[in-house]
Amino acid sequence: MQMLMPKPQIFVERTLALIKPDVVAKEEEIEDVILRSGFLITQKRKLQLSPEQCSNFYADQYGKVFFPNLTAYMSSGPIVAMVLARHCAISYWKQLLGPSNSVKARRSHPHSLRAIYGTDDLRNALHGSLSISSAEREIRFMFPEVILEPIPAGQRARDYLNLCVTPTLLAGLTALCKEKPADPM
Repeated sequence: MQMLMPKPQIFVERTLALIKPDVVAKEEEIEDVILRSGFLITQKRKLQLSPEQCSNFYADQYGKVFFPNLTAYMSSGPIVAMVLARHCAISYWKQLLGPSNSVKARRSHPHSLRAIYGTDDLRNALHGSLSISSAEREIRFMFPEVILEPIPAGQRARDYLNLCVTPTLLAGLTALCKEKPADPM
């Protein structure tokens, strides 16, 4: 029996998703795809960023030719910011988004969100974080009130489960077995 049971693991990773101004009207449709793809939306808000806030958010793109157009576009109307959670959230979200250039996405990844909702390289409908560190930074930017606690992974997760969860479960299940209540709930 022991060999059939997988080792306990914690699979949660978070990423930031943005629905950009030109597709906010498709918010419900896009959220439905997100939820059907196994993501949990843990935070969500609709907001409109100023050009200055857009410049700060996309600071890593500063100096690039498209930067002024990007900040103008992203501040042109409301956006929807969401924190998505699931196992390997960043890579799964990037896969669901498809290539950043919507024209290329239509050729190479026709079922991706950017192929379906995007227009071109700039107006590509949605944003996704590139890495765990950028996801943390972007989530803090869009949701300054949220507290991001590091989620343990690997050995830290196993240690936490062994130290805190397993003893509690073992004690509770042992007491339940000794009592054998008619309605264990």
